[in-house]
Amino acid sequence: MATSPITFLKEARTELGKVVWPKRNETVKLTAVVIGVSVGVGVFIGLLDIIFTKLAELLLK
Repeated sequence: MATSPITFLKEARTELGKVVWPKRNETVKLTAVVIGVSVGVGVFIGLLDIIFTKLAELLLK
């Protein structure tokens, strides 16, 4: 079902007009959640790294 590039772009623009975009405050809140979870996961992985490093040092002495 190949269409011309012009038809594709027109249809894509029409579909993008139907999208319900999030409001600014919702976007800010969700961005804060993503940043918070990313920092939390980073800290968790860092702590695991420290624990496993110390454990390896103890086992390999």
